[in-house]
Amino acid sequence: MSATLLLGRNRGTWGALLLSLAMVAGLPSFDASGAPKPPMPDLVAVPAGPFVAGSDRAEREAAYRLDEAAYGHGRTREWKWYENEPARAERALAGFEITRTPITNAQYAAFVAATGHSAPDVEAETWRGYGLIHPFARTRRHAWAEGRPPRGRENHPVVLVSHADALAYAQWLSRETGRSWRLPAEPEWEKAARGPAGARFPWGDDWRPDLLNSHDKGPFDTLPVAGFPGGASPFGLQDAAGQVFEWTNTPARGDGGGYIVKGGSWDDSGCGVCRPAARHGRPSEIKHILIGFRLIAE
Repeated sequence: MSATLLLGRNRGTWGALLLSLAMVAGLPSFDASGAPKPPMPDLVAVPAGPFVAGSDRAEREAAYRLDEAAYGHGRTREWKWYENEPARAERALAGFEITRTPITNAQYAAFVAATGHSAPDVEAETWRGYGLIHPFARTRRHAWAEGRPPRGRENHPVVLVSHADALAYAQWLSRETGRSWRLPAEPEWEKAARGPAGARFPWGDDWRPDLLNSHDKGPFDTLPVAGFPGGASPFGLQDAAGQVFEWTNTPARGDGGGYIVKGGSWDDSGCGVCRPAARHGRPSEIKHILIGFRLIAE
């Protein structure tokens, strides 16, 4: 079927936008009425059973040494970044399915077009109020214009989304697909990212800067998802280290408020914070160039 015919079947902003975005990866699909279906995230299955969560003293000290090599400091009186990690222990979880990669701009664009939800962006005054090290000008390459993601970034992880934005996308996808989608709890995210044996990184215990998008070898920017197949977890999860931090639904009590984020980012070097055991809290309302999300499908 030609693109012209497809456009004829899909009148309105949503249909045209979804068509143009879906054609980045191939032809879109349609329901019985001819309406475009939302781009469906790929899923990986994480089976029920035990896994090793948290970290021990040896893992945390190794993480501080990575930071020291990258930034010139390790653990100090002021710098105790990894001391809030739970003690290494076996936990058991029910099975679940989780998106193979973070949600992309193209996937999020279908939601924005269908619902009128505000597109990813942040005002300069709001950004300055966050007190972050990144200048406001750096947000512009990630900001959307006229409800569309930046050209050439359709397959990059969506960023500049708050915790509430991620929940709204999950609710919309649940309505559209008839499945229940939600943010992962921190233990679910951790198991999917490191496998059952509690490896320090998704690929194993050794630090490998060539297996993720971090500032060590990356472009200091987001990249298309699934670009580091060698860095996948034992369950096939991609981009679980580096690329972007990811929202969870676990409250960050005593960890900065808001909700726990996991995974490290393109901004990080080292990369102790890219370990699946690493964790910290971010305010739920923040719209950060380093934070995206992935979802679990019930």
